[in-house]
Amino acid sequence: MRSGVKTAIVGGVFVVVGGAVLYGGYNLVNGITGYGGGGDTTQAVPTGPPSAEETTRTAKDFLAAWAKGDSAAAAALTDNQEVARTELAGFHRQAHLTHLVITPGERTGTTVPYKVTAKVSYKGRTAPLSYTSELRVVRGRTTHKPLVDWRPSVLHPRLEEGEYLVTDAGAAPEIKAVDHRGRPLTEERYPSLGPVLDGLREKYGSKAGGTRAIGLRIANEEGGTSRTLVTLRKGRAGTLHTTLDADVQAAAERAVKEYDESSVVAVRPSTGEIRAVANNRTDGYNAAMLGRVAPGSTMKIVTATMILQNGVGDAADKAACPSTVSWEGYTFHNLDDFSIADGTLTDAFARSCNTAFIKAVKPLNNKGIAGTALGATARDSFGLGGDDWQTGIPSFDGSVPESSGVETAASYIGQGKVQMSPLAMASVTATVVNGGFRQPVLVSQSLDGRTLATARPLDPSVARQLRQMMHAATVGQGTAVAAMAGVGGDKGAKTGSAEKDGQDRSNSWFTGYSDDLAAAALVQSGGHGGDAAGPVVAGVLRAG
Repeated sequence: MRSGVKTAIVGGVFVVVGGAVLYGGYNLVNGITGYGGGGDTTQAVPTGPPSAEETTRTAKDFLAAWAKGDSAAAAALTDNQEVARTELAGFHRQAHLTHLVITPGERTGTTVPYKVTAKVSYKGRTAPLSYTSELRVVRGRTTHKPLVDWRPSVLHPRLEEGEYLVTDAGAAPEIKAVDHRGRPLTEERYPSLGPVLDGLREKYGSKAGGTRAIGLRIANEEGGTSRTLVTLRKGRAGTLHTTLDADVQAAAERAVKEYDESSVVAVRPSTGEIRAVANNRTDGYNAAMLGRVAPGSTMKIVTATMILQNGVGDAADKAACPSTVSWEGYTFHNLDDFSIADGTLTDAFARSCNTAFIKAVKPLNNKGIAGTALGATARDSFGLGGDDWQTGIPSFDGSVPESSGVETAASYIGQGKVQMSPLAMASVTATVVNGGFRQPVLVSQSLDGRTLATARPLDPSVARQLRQMMHAATVGQGTAVAAMAGVGGDKGAKTGSAEKDGQDRSNSWFTGYSDDLAAAALVQSGGHGGDAAGPVVAGVLRAG
């Protein structure tokens, strides 16, 4: 409150009169400083919970200082002075409140409720504010004085740690998101799009032609979505055209509902346009775009590319697939220790033979590139791991770090330190289908002129062999046969499962394509790739 403003106290209401705070005619200046003031310094140190008189006096003194705008004096009456001083000062400076009146209620034990009324004033607009909250008085551990137990809810009951009140035009304008055909996309109809639409609004609300609302809102230090308490001026939503497809999104929503902790992304290979993003998770996390999980055998698409590009194998070449293989003292197994006699690299891929792909370490080791070749292929051919994808909202484009020893062998089958998101794996499949990488996008590059990530096109022969291997997984004894049985068109797929410490079952991975649509899904603790993630991907592909 500005200096010079005069207020009065009536019936227990705190106000300011000429710079001195009164409550019921009692000057509270001494009360703010606590126990000092010329008394008997030999009296016993108070212990135990604050008394009724201490609770009432401390609450009254604190609320009076707060109403006056004396943040230092109010903070001195709390058990966390430094934080309280900062947050109280921010309340007065950032919230743009005038005519602040705080009315205490009836004490219950060491808890005192109160009502706050004020006016929110910003750029010539004004609206009333009224709410109730409460504070608790505790005994200071070192001072033994009665102090307000400081927490954000003292300022407002809806405030949590790291949050604060602010009045401005800071919240991004609302958007009316539409798919690539102009059909509306709402969280009510497509629940998984909640975090996606929030992210698009934050970045593109203004660019879509919307206007910002002005009002009092709860903001947070991390820059996340704010919550409006008082609106001074309504904003206007702008129309944002996305690359999503309403039909494919609806299919993705249905598919993930069948499996807990599941996520899926669909991408159009020829353009990189993201057609669907869906999650079914208890934590609300957008794992489809941001997940960082070992991709298991779906990574064999990249490993196969590495083998072909480095001349250590060909799709039709013989590839030994024993039941186990040892590398630097560690034994790797195939599922149920199966083996393939007299098979090719395509057979090993189709049946997801771990040992055949781990044996590729040796010739690359002889070349001195075993620990770097997979990361180079991922980066140069698939655009992975550069942390430079500009999709339109935050996303994770994978990580394939340099490795050594046993970790190198593990990385070739999607374990070790390799991490991917469903988005990244959908893009891997899309790259194979298209014959070259196109960075996935949710909104057109023309909207903001952002720079998209690039990679070298695949050699046509390499792309053709990869598509053959992925198709082989969907026929005969391939691991993707059951999941892809109902998917038509030119199709291919790769299953995967990845073990993780602390989980009873492995994470289920699956990526596949049908004509010009590619998708990848992750079902945490879902088991084998074809059992859970496979049906999710198939359900999405059938809609394309």
